[in-house]
Formats: sequence, structure tokens, C-alpha cells
Amino acid sequence: MKIGIIGAGNIGGNLTRRLTALGHEVSVANSRGPQTLTALAEETGAKPVTASEAAKGAQVVVVTVPLKAVPDLPTGFLDGAAEGVTVIDTGNYYPQRDGRIAAIEDGLPESRWTEQQIGHPVIKAFNGTYAQDILDRGRPQGTPDRQALPVAGDDPAAKQAVRDLIDELGFDTVDGGGLDDSWRQQPGTPVYGNRGEADAITKGLAEASPERTAEFRA
Repeated sequence: MKIGIIGAGNIGGNLTRRLTALGHEVSVANSRGPQTLTALAEETGAKPVTASEAAKGAQVVVVTVPLKAVPDLPTGFLDGAAEGVTVIDTGNYYPQRDGRIAAIEDGLPESRWTEQQIGHPVIKAFNGTYAQDILDRGRPQGTPDRQALPVAGDDPAAKQAVRDLIDELGFDTVDGGGLDDSWRQQPGTPVYGNRGEADAITKGLAEASPERTAEFRA
């Protein structure tokens, strides 16, 4: 599968490592230019590109940049993607880093805001996952206590594509509902950073409160 990854930080870098190891054709971009991705490319075999090029021909595009950087993504960066491209949003709103985003402070789910900025539906996944776990905690399907990740989004086919990819990476998934329900996996909720199996994640999603905790409010 052709996969584009925009953002080569902890999550983006480790997804690049695992997805290339699984045989996917990965293009990776960051804000500083492909010349700064030489080491990651040599390590993984991924193709370093600009953010404008990352989605070219891709069936899946992962947007894994700070929320404050989302509005600065190149206009039309998804134009060259494969028809029906699935876009994964791994982002979280951290006001200390991102500044105050009024719509999110007023209750708009973070990924709905990202969707509005890029003009394309997104699937929320990996946002509460420790980056190192992507490398270290994947297990074969059916392994007892296999870690589960919540996945939220409105498009059933796109959501299933993401769940299949996560299964390939070695994790179970739990359906987190539509994107309007994705606040249930935002920072400060019971599933954020939760390494539990599917039952624990299901329980955590059900127990989430729509009120943002003080730590994650501007």
C-alpha cells in the first residue's frame, strides 16, 4: 500500500519505521524539507518528500503535525492522492504549544477542527498512543491482553481501512464512534495514554466526559 506521512516526529517517525518494515511504500515529509530526513530514509527505505508531494498516489495519508501547524499545510496537498484516500489524524490540542483555538475551547472535537482546516474527512487514531509503543508493543492477532487503540470517524470504509492497518501493526482496535464522538479519546480522557486491551478501552470511552480538564484548556 502507498502511504504518505506528513510529520516525522515521534509518532510519524515510528509509523514510518513499522510500516516500511511491513512492506508498505511510504513517503514521509516534515516542515523542514526532505534534506533533513536523510537518516530516516536510509534507516527505513521510506522516500523523503515535501509536504506537497507526500500524498501523491497514496491510499492512506497520516497527518501527524502539531495542531497549530495544520492550517499551514500546503493548499491542495491531497489533490494527487489515490481516489477515496483515507486520512488519519493523530493530532491533539495542547494550548500551551498550539495557542488558544477558540472553536476547540468551545467544544468542537479536535479532529473535526482539523477536518475543517484541510477540507477532507479524517479518521482519528494514534492520538493517545505512546510513540515507543508503536515499535515495542505490537502483538499477533489473538494474543491475550493485546493492546487496543480507539478509532473514530464518519466513513465506515475509511475507518475499517485504519482498523485493518492498526491490526497489521499488532494492535486491536475499538470503534470510537463518529468524529463528533472523538472527544472521548482526546487528552485528559480515560483512554488517552491507556495501554489496556479492548474491554478497558471500551469502558474508558464510555466513561469519558465532554468537559475538558483544566490541564488541556487555554
